[in-house]
Amino acid sequence: MTTVLIAVAALLLLAAVFGGLLGFAAEKFKVEGDPIVEQIDALLPQTQCGQCGHPGCLPYAESIANGEDHNRCPPGGEQTVEALSELLGREVLPLDAEEGADVGVKKVAYIREDECIGCTKCIQACPVDAIVGAAKLMHTVIVDECTGCDLCVEPCPVDCIDMLPVTPTLGTWTWHKPDGIGLKSENIIPVVNV
Repeated sequence: MTTVLIAVAALLLLAAVFGGLLGFAAEKFKVEGDPIVEQIDALLPQTQCGQCGHPGCLPYAESIANGEDHNRCPPGGEQTVEALSELLGREVLPLDAEEGADVGVKKVAYIREDECIGCTKCIQACPVDAIVGAAKLMHTVIVDECTGCDLCVEPCPVDCIDMLPVTPTLGTWTWHKPDGIGLKSENIIPVVNV
């Protein structure tokens, strides 16, 4: 009988030791967040504009990781949709056309400076600090910093902000590669020298 009690006590002791080790390892090596959410969030433009229907980029990244469509970020554009498709192994979807036909057109805020009253409401609304100015003085937009999120238009009490399409220049124009173009091994025709 004492042999059985010693065996049970030894098993209980081993279970307690291994349980403690597993508990320690779970705390020591636990992952703080979902790594795919962090990777998705890193690809989003971080404008926190809410055009995707979420209050910011991180909640949208969490929704994408849970299966929501990854094509609802107008400031990110087609490049972000393609990068998310590649990361997630999903098909490339067209940018969500909720805002109409010009959804793919990159826009930038323009303040009609002679109408600006210097209320600073647009500065407070801009998530990327692309608007400069001071109270009771005119404001202006740093075009290279503006993401076109449209968040500064609504709070303006005098409606002096327009969203204008960005016209390509020689420095920004790119040629869009047509679909199906590229060198794949089955498309390469061998040249035979005679």
